[in-house]
Amino acid sequence: MSALIKAVEYYHPDTYLENEQISKENPEWSVEKISAKTGIYKRPVAAESISSGDLAYKAAEKLFAENEISKDNIDFLLFCTQSPDYFLPTTACVLQDKLGLPTKLGAIDFNLGCSGYIYGLSIAQGLISSQAAKNILFLTGETYTKFIHPKDKSNKTIFGDAASATLISNDDGMAEIGLFELGTDGRGAENLIVKNGAFKNRKLNGEDVSNENEFLRNDNNLYMNGGEIFNFTARSVPLLVKNTLFKNNVSFEEIDLFVFHQANKYMLNFIRKKIGIPEEKFYYFLENVGNTVSSTVPIALKEALNEGSIKKGYKVLIAGFGVGYSWGATILNF
Repeated sequence: MSALIKAVEYYHPDTYLENEQISKENPEWSVEKISAKTGIYKRPVAAESISSGDLAYKAAEKLFAENEISKDNIDFLLFCTQSPDYFLPTTACVLQDKLGLPTKLGAIDFNLGCSGYIYGLSIAQGLISSQAAKNILFLTGETYTKFIHPKDKSNKTIFGDAASATLISNDDGMAEIGLFELGTDGRGAENLIVKNGAFKNRKLNGEDVSNENEFLRNDNNLYMNGGEIFNFTARSVPLLVKNTLFKNNVSFEEIDLFVFHQANKYMLNFIRKKIGIPEEKFYYFLENVGNTVSSTVPIALKEALNEGSIKKGYKVLIAGFGVGYSWGATILNF
């Protein structure tokens, strides 16, 4: 049984951290240097009182309103986040009530980052194939900026807060979801991590670690080993693309557009060149939103649709990769 994407929407706060502010706080980093390295000019930041669930609620309501979708037809709710509203209950359960969805539906959170959108589509496809659901509301939402230390200028330049909403159905839609290639390597877990606060290390007793007055990390906050993440991406993504094409019996030349996780422009350009993807077939959308983790792929898809970069009959390869380490890809047939 086919699983099809019927609609995609996204939402982000209207308050931003702009390169000018980062440069003002860190004069050694000019506005031009930040934008040249990351491809990002500003990134949305959620207020202290705004949670990932709040952003996902806004994205879902936008999906229902702008696509004339009936809430009564939703029979499963998936929510991907690494910054849940509570340890418990499940944020998806809270959203079911807040959105006014039927109580007969199933609702779960799953904790995954940059590959989360791909994994969520694979879960939705499985639910439809097993006939456990017919119409799935799949939400992503992150407020990574709440994890970032005030002195961590590197991560400040990259991450933004946002949410997305996708309806996946078994009857009709604009894009049929193909077969998936997925992977995991937990040996890289400590290279992108918030170490303290959960049950392994409950106490928020981290201390600032610096080198020659350069802030390095605090275990209460987000830590990213940029070099190791880059190496992992350069190593894993070309093979991920190759295996996804093989599994779907599609040639490289048949792909009309590649939409990857929008990590940062430097990394994306490196991967694009390494794989040999023509620039006109590679989609970027991060200048004014930054890296929104599990929401980057659906945001980019929505923007590509809006501007006509995706047309009926196109084959679009989408891929996510990062924290975990975790990676995944599939092909959407429009």
